[in-house]
Amino acid sequence: MIRVITIEREYGSGGAEIAKKVADRLGWKLWDQLLTNEIARVMECDCRVVEERAEKKDPLAYRLFRAFMRGSFEGSLNAPRMKVADADCIREVTERVVKAVADRGRCVIVGRGSAYYLQNRPDAFHLFVYAPVEEKVRRLQAEGKSAHEAAQLIETVDRDRAAFIKQYFAVEWPDRQRFDLMINSTIGVDAVVETILDSVNRLEMRKPGPASASAAQKHAVT
Repeated sequence: MIRVITIEREYGSGGAEIAKKVADRLGWKLWDQLLTNEIARVMECDCRVVEERAEKKDPLAYRLFRAFMRGSFEGSLNAPRMKVADADCIREVTERVVKAVADRGRCVIVGRGSAYYLQNRPDAFHLFVYAPVEEKVRRLQAEGKSAHEAAQLIETVDRDRAAFIKQYFAVEWPDRQRFDLMINSTIGVDAVVETILDSVNRLEMRKPGPASASAAQKHAVT
């Protein structure tokens, strides 16, 4: 029985909007900004720190500062009070939070490496959303960004995500074999949502046992 859907996405492909609509259709909890908030709460730091460093490698200067702090007597005394939130710390906390959220079930989790942390869960459905560059630029311009800013963000954000996945999971992002469905969002958000729900239904029906029929009915598109 599918109880968790993870949505990995290219920046600007509409993954966040798709995730919200899927969660609304299923009546499940959406873990997107809420996931960032929970990670920040556990780490006792500002949400902006998590947003800036999640799915990113630390810049060299910050890594050197972190190494100094962790390697010195003064650093060992001050670090807990300073709440140093580097990429390694955030990754560790994120993994714990994502797995705890998945254990509760009935959730849609956006990014943060969730598809990779939960790759061995039989109750998880993993989705990857992508789109051509021109479509992603168009989406970001509709949100108020200039064409130049949109193009820069598309390149840098996805490059950071790829580096993050390479560093912590030793695979090339997105590592297609990990996903149950990869879909081009140019077919339209509503069409993507319908395809996801239909795919979940079909996967449920292929599973043996009496639970499959009831699960399929529960997730059926009406």
